[in-house]
Amino acid sequence: MGKKFLLHPLTIRYIVFMLGLAVMGYGIAMMIEANVGVAPWDTLHIGLQKTFGLTIGMWSQIMGLSIIFASYAIGRIKPTVGMFLNMIFFGLFIDLFLWLKWFPVGDTVIERVAMFAGGLLIYTFGTGMYISPRLGAGPRDSFMLALHERMGWGIGNVRIGIECTVTLFGFFLGGPVSLGTLVTALAIGPLIKQFIPLWERIMAKPYGKAQGTNLVD
Repeated sequence: MGKKFLLHPLTIRYIVFMLGLAVMGYGIAMMIEANVGVAPWDTLHIGLQKTFGLTIGMWSQIMGLSIIFASYAIGRIKPTVGMFLNMIFFGLFIDLFLWLKWFPVGDTVIERVAMFAGGLLIYTFGTGMYISPRLGAGPRDSFMLALHERMGWGIGNVRIGIECTVTLFGFFLGGPVSLGTLVTALAIGPLIKQFIPLWERIMAKPYGKAQGTNLVD
């Protein structure tokens, strides 16, 4: 009998990693188009886009690159390949799907809320995909770790502080802040925790569970 063809485990991990970034970008684009609230970092990206131009995805990339350097300066956290891929392609996917508009655009409040909820589920589903290959933390998680190690603050407090800060800056720059922003901040963590085990089981068959960091960008 012929030997079953299997791609190299590392190749599979990178494919799932990149697909996860694409799914995340699609979910974020849906949430932005629904116009009922976005994640704190996207509030900042949209505020920067409204104030200075460029695209939302470009500002995601610019902020990601800045955070990579800040993480190294503050906590000597060295950049990884996965970190740079996250920074580059996540922003590209957001802009691509905002341009393609491959999703229903709601006209009524109920339709827009449904679109927002769908985008949130898709985003967190994609985040589980992106995390499961364990190819390294994204720029924003690296920054959180850098502050945690340098200042000695708890991870939870650091994350809350960062997200409150970026939301405030985004609001002053004209970014959207609404009930959906609060829902996103509260729901992302629990939803991602539901999808990570699913994708880790998928990755464990037949390629074996990858080892590495388990952080959400």
